[in-house]
Amino acid sequence: MAKFFLIGYMGSGKSTVGEKLAAKLNYDFFDLDKLIESDYKQTIPEIFSTKGEKEFRAMEHNTLKRLLEKDNIVVACGGGTPCYYNNMELMNNNGVTVYIKMSVDSLVNRLINAKDKRPLIENKTEPELRIFVNRQLEKREDIYHQAQYTVKGKDLNINELALFVKEQVGV
Repeated sequence: MAKFFLIGYMGSGKSTVGEKLAAKLNYDFFDLDKLIESDYKQTIPEIFSTKGEKEFRAMEHNTLKRLLEKDNIVVACGGGTPCYYNNMELMNNNGVTVYIKMSVDSLVNRLINAKDKRPLIENKTEPELRIFVNRQLEKREDIYHQAQYTVKGKDLNINELALFVKEQVGV
């Protein structure tokens, strides 16, 4: 019985990778942001605009704690999830954490076309986005590196990741 938590910056592919990894392992997949939206009946942008980031982080923490009660799951966490409360410690103590690492350039290239869905970056120009991503990554990188495993997000091979995960955890 295992739990896998995929962490990394927004746009690093956690949801896409998580869905495929869960299918390969025959586990249940949870996208933490989608679960929050479903539980609280609001989109993440709506929560940010009506309740603010602090309240969102509390909702995120509570949703993560509920997921810890499940087994055989793959969870795609929000980009900030590991950075608040004791979330990183909770994930490391209750499962396997995998940091999907990507360069600032790769992240900006992915995020520039998806800004409207992401409240933290929705009004930023490309140069502003690059500065923002760079600054946030610098702040978050120490926490991301507390993950038990780090994989490169660019051209990530899901079959290799699934095989690696099975070997490491004996799934």
